Amino acid sequence: MDIKEACSCIEFFQNISEKSTAALMACASLRRFPKGAHLFWDKEMNQTLYVVVTGFVSLYKINSQGERKTIFLLGKGELVNEEVLQNMPASINCEAFEPSLVLCFGKMDFLEVMRHDFELTKLILDSLALKNRRLYRQLKNTSNSVHGEKKIAAKLWRLSKDYGIPDEEGTLINMDLSVTYLADMLGSRRETVSRQLKHLTEQGLVRVQRGKFIIPDRDALSVFFKSP
Repeated sequence: MDIKEACSCIEFFQNISEKSTAALMACASLRRFPKGAHLFWDKEMNQTLYVVVTGFVSLYKINSQGERKTIFLLGKGELVNEEVLQNMPASINCEAFEPSLVLCFGKMDFLEVMRHDFELTKLILDSLALKNRRLYRQLKNTSNSVHGEKKIAAKLWRLSKDYGIPDEEGTLINMDLSVTYLADMLGSRRETVSRQLKHLTEQGLVRVQRGKFIIPDRDALSVFFKSP
């Protein structure tokens, strides 16, 4: 895949002017990151804006106990690090959750195009606003008042909404999502999540097959985690 083909896969390129598209393509580069490779590190002075073309990348923090907490899992077409447009160090770690192809733009080049295209600037703001909304939901779903099984159900429902594909048994979450990584996303221990996940599978709300999660009925899962 070349840069032109990669850009054609990204939705926000369909909403900006041809002039802006040409300018961004002229300064873009493509990089492949193997699973586990870092795009950037927390507190690093990074000068590159990243957009996922294929695969998934993970944004995560390490807490004071040395435990990993996944904040976002980002897939095709999603901007990774809008904060790079500030002249400040990164505030989070980013690694390839699976082998990923990523479009890379120099910060100053991208800012120059934004100066001449309000629609591009608005798309950056929209992307940031969407991340904020997702953070608000996470705060709600990680409060002590939410039972562990409901936290897992809410997270799997959201992943099935964002990354689900039709399957003969329901909705398949189209990524290699391990129980360990699900625990990282929830800020819980693997053993606890495994036990709670077993309860969900016994109720027929979730199925796990060959490392893949299947949601037989998204509506039923939604009712479960929203119930008092």
